[in-house]
Amino acid sequence: MARFGGLLATDLRDVTRDPAALDSTGWWAVVADFEGRLVCARFGDVRPAPAPTVVPGRWHGPAREDWTSSLDRDAYTAGVRRIREHIAAGEVYQANLCRVLGAPLPPTGTGAPADIDALTALLARGNPAPYAGTVRLPAHGVEVATASPELYLRRTGRIVESGPIKGTGRTEADLLEKDHAENVMIVDLVRNDLGRVCATGSVTVPALCAVEPHPGLVHLVSTVRGELAPGAGWAELFAGTFPPGSVTGAPKASALEIIGALETAPRGPYCGGVGWVDADRGTGELAVGIRTFWIDRAAGPAPVLRFGTGAGITWGSDPEREWAETELKAARLLAIASGTHQPLEGTKR
Repeated sequence: MARFGGLLATDLRDVTRDPAALDSTGWWAVVADFEGRLVCARFGDVRPAPAPTVVPGRWHGPAREDWTSSLDRDAYTAGVRRIREHIAAGEVYQANLCRVLGAPLPPTGTGAPADIDALTALLARGNPAPYAGTVRLPAHGVEVATASPELYLRRTGRIVESGPIKGTGRTEADLLEKDHAENVMIVDLVRNDLGRVCATGSVTVPALCAVEPHPGLVHLVSTVRGELAPGAGWAELFAGTFPPGSVTGAPKASALEIIGALETAPRGPYCGGVGWVDADRGTGELAVGIRTFWIDRAAGPAPVLRFGTGAGITWGSDPEREWAETELKAARLLAIASGTHQPLEGTKR
């Protein structure tokens, strides 16, 4: 099953790793790992449905103290300092440094495997997000629940749009000049990526560094738009833009090399793409896989719930501040998954 945008998809018909299938027929759920693994699932029954309701006891999350990180505080801040050295050497302007957290899932008490859709219900109540969604395909190794606030790609016919986020604070007053500079750098990268697959001269920036509120924090968000070149489709979009620029860095190739050297765990669905495509209507919406949980059943005797967090590093970055940003981004979501978050009355999207 899959849930996106007020729709529930069931009756699985086809699963493929070929992005060209997204330009064929049918409604597809899409999960693209940061490392490039793509799963596209076509469903036969797609109907309007509200977000799942929270059923007490249905989700058995890990204990808050059981979460561990692929990079601890010392390793992460050392990584920030190393990226600043790369910047000083002129090798990169910005790089996104991430860490993956994990915790074993306790037994459900019923003997049934943990249901990612039950976590989706908690996220919908405690951290509503514009690109929230779920894809549950356990036979294909995909069990993902996202509360992503960031648009990777939206397609309406031949028009494509991206909404990169760079700059995070508890309030607007926390945003620094460094955050604005970082956002502008990534907008340039996204313009370049879309320019690979869009008609010459069609790529524009309708919004730059808009302040957007989200539960517990604010982001700087820009919009980049273009018109697909003749003959270009989803396969070309992925080839030209993946992985998303906001979670890699600039220049992208150099940033990816640095990321590979500093990060100690694969990102998986985190920082990849998660969403849906309606091939019959020529529409689709993929989020950047941030604020995203996934169940890893191949990690050991017990399934592990994973979650990623990170920050964009520039020359102006302070290592301790960047670590604190990763903590801020993770705190609310981990509390929800562990069952210790109490939603505020009147919490809104």
